[in-house]
Amino acid sequence: MARASLKAAFDAKKFIVAPGIFDGISTLVADGMGFDCLYGTGFGTVASHMGVADAGIATYTDMVGRMGRFAALARTPIIADADTGYGGLLNVRHTVQGYEAAGISGIQLEDQESPKKCGHTPGRRVIPAEEMVLKIRVAVEARRDPNFLIVARTDARTGLGLEEAIRRGHMFDEAGADVVFIESPESEAEMMEIGRALPGKPLLANMVEGGRTPILPAARLREIGYGIAIYPAVGFLAAAAAFERAFSHLKSQGDSTGLPLQESYGFGRICELMGFPDVWAFDKRWAQPEAAE
Repeated sequence: MARASLKAAFDAKKFIVAPGIFDGISTLVADGMGFDCLYGTGFGTVASHMGVADAGIATYTDMVGRMGRFAALARTPIIADADTGYGGLLNVRHTVQGYEAAGISGIQLEDQESPKKCGHTPGRRVIPAEEMVLKIRVAVEARRDPNFLIVARTDARTGLGLEEAIRRGHMFDEAGADVVFIESPESEAEMMEIGRALPGKPLLANMVEGGRTPILPAARLREIGYGIAIYPAVGFLAAAAAFERAFSHLKSQGDSTGLPLQESYGFGRICELMGFPDVWAFDKRWAQPEAAE
């Protein structure tokens, strides 16, 4: 069941900042921060789960299982990446209903050819706009809960230009998408043009550190017409950098002594985050009755 609070936030014109989650730890940490929404990143989830590029290798089964686990861990609503819907129109229907049943509150579908590629990498090709419109209409009809949001993304900007991307944005809006996502604008001026061309509809800004699109402050994004900003990479980029620093220290020094305190989350904190106090209380009551007496 989709969480109504997310749709209510959009309806109230609240600007939403959504960090990317990609595994259980990132989900639990982000869930405790008070965000209105979390974003289930395809890039990060595929990287964490499979250790490969986000290039159409992960299947529906791979992704719905992972996204459903994130939803089970989090109280915060989640918008989840679902690539192209993993096939044709029947696949899109199955994907929407599967993600909704898994507890996700919104699904992102894109107009790339299969196999898809990450939105800030080269070589992306898009299907005809009319085919994507049909996918959106199927997705809208397939959802069972009106609070479940359909995010429609076009990757047309990079290969076909901004004018075509905006044209598709209008078509996706008219097809019933709740949020329009024009991927990879390459300047603030282009982002402003998107905002002027698509007024009144929630627009999604994809803020990828080192990507094609400039990172703008939340206040500026809202001013030029955006309703939500996702930060899919900020968590896994920070995690990978922390892994590299810690493992490099271990390799060069031969042990973990001398690591700066800020490099470690702390074993006690991670035990608490993972729910060990509940496990220990359960064991004290049931698994070790003699010790409890």
